[in-house]
Amino acid sequence: MLPEIFQAARPIIEKLEQHHYEAYFVGGCVRDWLLRRPMGDIDIATSASPENIQEIFEKVIPVGIEHGTVIVRWEKESYEVTTFRTDGKYSDKRHPDDVVFIDNIELDLERRDFTINALAMDKDGSIIDLFHGREDLQRKLIRTVGNGEQRFQEDSLRIARALRFCSQLGFDIHPETLDAMYKVKDDMEGLAVERLATEMEKLFAGSHLQTGIHYLKKTGVYMHLPVIKDYPHIIQRLPSSLRPLLTLGEVFALFHILEEEIPIETWVKAWKCSNQIKNQAKALVESYSYYRSHGADEWLAYRLSRFNQEAFTRLTVSLHPGDQLGMEDFTRINDRLPIQSTREMDIDGKEIAELFPERKKGPWMKETIQKVEKKIVMGELNNSKSDIKEWIKWNPPERD
Repeated sequence: MLPEIFQAARPIIEKLEQHHYEAYFVGGCVRDWLLRRPMGDIDIATSASPENIQEIFEKVIPVGIEHGTVIVRWEKESYEVTTFRTDGKYSDKRHPDDVVFIDNIELDLERRDFTINALAMDKDGSIIDLFHGREDLQRKLIRTVGNGEQRFQEDSLRIARALRFCSQLGFDIHPETLDAMYKVKDDMEGLAVERLATEMEKLFAGSHLQTGIHYLKKTGVYMHLPVIKDYPHIIQRLPSSLRPLLTLGEVFALFHILEEEIPIETWVKAWKCSNQIKNQAKALVESYSYYRSHGADEWLAYRLSRFNQEAFTRLTVSLHPGDQLGMEDFTRINDRLPIQSTREMDIDGKEIAELFPERKKGPWMKETIQKVEKKIVMGELNNSKSDIKEWIKWNPPERD
């Protein structure tokens, strides 16, 4: 009996078959089902053309219709449905120049990257495995479908994907596939950094991270990664105790701690990441510096959001496994914090300004709020308007 996640998508396959088309579950969802891993998206491949699919289903989003892919909305869920196809040349080493829609699942599977992803399953659970993918799953091997050099030349991001699968699954890379990676890895220089960043984030988040790092070093792929290629020694500094880091913000914080010469801004700009990633990395680095001097106290917990507290424990335990810092430590501290944010302070900037009517508004107001905030968090000042005003009167802000 297939699990509920497949059963929920089964009506899509049945409806396609009712219209005399073939349809199968394909790729990662089949792989993860065989490995008994948690599954993400359910992908379906079919002999129906995108136009056929749009005629059959009421709600279809043509997200990649030129490559045969549409999103079918069914029972408030989204399913990626792609027409069987063969690919032309990859001139841009990313997308095929052209695709030919076909009605043959075998030829469709032949174009895929790795044997463990070239699996198809019908609605009843019968597997189509033309390239010994199930055997490679049992042997815990990453192996390309067909000629490895050709697969990687088509899209060199597949090299990074191989490393990512090593980290996620704990698999080794087949010697022939490894040899092909050596030969083609220089092509990675032309990759869009945003695509590379997605794969690297998944690699560092893998539950078998040390396996991924092992192959990152062994293949020399790190010599083709932004920033790292200019400071290759940083990869050798990665601690053997490194735990999975779930965001690039955590990864960049780690790299900055290992090599303070490289600013956070350099990492973020080179990898074309968001301000959210930059701000998280900075917060983690600042918190790490505070932690090394003061330990895990109220101010540390307060400055880190709940999300960043988890990130901070992953980072800190990786760098100092003997510390054994955990979320239970932060939970205890969180429970005794008098306030959770600046908004809960019993005074605001306007009221502070009114205490010094002769002074112009300026940085002194923010500095005063920050001092009061820390005093309250550390239990050195009651969060009451009268107590706060009294403290400020006895500790007036310095003149600008």
